Formats: sequence, structure tokens, C-alpha cells
Amino acid sequence: MIRGIRGATTVDVNEKNAIVEATTKLLKETINQNNVTPEMVASIQFTMTRDLDAVFPAEAVRLFDGWANVPLLCSSEIEVQGSLPFCIRILMSVNTTQAQDEVQHVYLEKAVTLRPDLAS
Repeated sequence: MIRGIRGATTVDVNEKNAIVEATTKLLKETINQNNVTPEMVASIQFTMTRDLDAVFPAEAVRLFDGWANVPLLCSSEIEVQGSLPFCIRILMSVNTTQAQDEVQHVYLEKAVTLRPDLAS
């Protein structure tokens, strides 16, 4: 069955290195906590708030060995008044036998405020 794994993080500046490093950390943590391999991943969708435009966050995946065939999509997060700025979000769709309540969603940095009930 397919499960969605959510995650988010933030950066302090709109710079390529900051975005790639933060996305890499978020992806690694998500992969590790859920024992994900590239073959399990149907796709990964990335969104960023509109104040971030220095790089596509999917570029971080290109640094991972064996992940070249995973479909990736980047888009802008909708603007909502008062929402968390400088935020990168992911939705990783994976084939897994994990039950919905066993999936570990990952929220890092200031993004823990988005889902404190799920942040580890």
C-alpha cells in the first residue's frame, strides 16, 4: 500500500546552500526514521514558501546515491496570512507495509510549530 510521509523544515536565508542543506537533513531524517529505500518511493513533492527561490529543493535528492529515478516535483506553497516563512515542505509517497499510525512524520527547526503533535 502507499503511505504519505510528511515533513517540513525552515531556513534563515534564501540561499542555495542553506536550502539544499536543510532539505538534505529533512530527507535523511525522514528516510532513516521510516527505513525508506529509493525503490519504495513512488514520488516526492516539495513545496517552498514564496520567500524562497534560490534553488529547487529537489536538488538535494540528486546528491543521494541510488535516488536518480525517483520522480520529484517542486511547487510554491500557497500564501496564507501569518504562515511560517522560509519553510520547505515534503510529501513523500512510499510503498510500505507500515500502518498509518506507524509512519514517522518529520518536522525540524521552526517547522515543529506546524505540527507539534507529530514533531519528534
